Amino acid sequence: MNVTLAKSAGFCFGVKRAVKTVYEEADKSDKPIYTFGPIIHNEEVVADLESKGVTVVNSVEELAEKPKGTVIIRSHGVEKSIYEQIKKLDFEIVDATCPFVLKIHRLVEKYSAEGCHVVIIGNDSHPEVIGIKGWSDAKATTVISSKEEAESFHLKEGSKVCIVSQTTFNYNKFQELVEIIGKKGYDIIVLNTICNATEERQTEAAKIAREVDAMIVIGGKSSSNTQKLFEICKSECENTYYIQTIKDLDLSGFKSVDNVGITAGASTPNNIIEEVQKNVRNEF
Repeated sequence: MNVTLAKSAGFCFGVKRAVKTVYEEADKSDKPIYTFGPIIHNEEVVADLESKGVTVVNSVEELAEKPKGTVIIRSHGVEKSIYEQIKKLDFEIVDATCPFVLKIHRLVEKYSAEGCHVVIIGNDSHPEVIGIKGWSDAKATTVISSKEEAESFHLKEGSKVCIVSQTTFNYNKFQELVEIIGKKGYDIIVLNTICNATEERQTEAAKIAREVDAMIVIGGKSSSNTQKLFEICKSECENTYYIQTIKDLDLSGFKSVDNVGITAGASTPNNIIEEVQKNVRNEF
């Protein structure tokens, strides 16, 4: 069997930086260490950090009940108000927000202050998007994730609109939604804030999926970028499997295939990818 592993599979720059930050803080500090939300969307990594004494907190109210220590802001970033509330509680803040996400915070803050209606192309319930929303005027911010939402979006003709994207959004879908909004007669600024690594990962995954008999996509079930990878691969290769670890993979389905492709989301550690690749090779 021929197994093709995507070169772009695994930790992206922002995730690698965030995870490294937490491990370093855990090793050097004798104070309690907290992450505001899971540092990344990967259950294996979060569990390992918990074994080293790192506690996940999901709200300022929960944090207020904890002993004073260091709060590490997750790679997805948080709202502006969260920083202010954590400081008031007298916790030390270490910011592990992905630099590409921080850039979006600065952009929406700037254009919102200049009177633009901010449109975020992305998943409204995703922590990255929730964080981005918290840097613009809530009354003049809209999240759009589908063609139907883009078509039903209405402002006064000539309104100033600034469009940004969740860093892990599907690039082709982003273009489609921007095109719909662009026909509505607004004064539009389009800022493609999809991370280059995301675009490259999606393009490479689609190419591999077109050329193989079966495709394996590895990543946490709550990982947005992995879910999008799965959708892209599934559209190119019907025989596509979404797994978190090798335990989720039923290898009996691979008996009649000659070529298998493997890719992984930005929050998937190398050891999990290597284990899947090794097991697939060894079985056949």
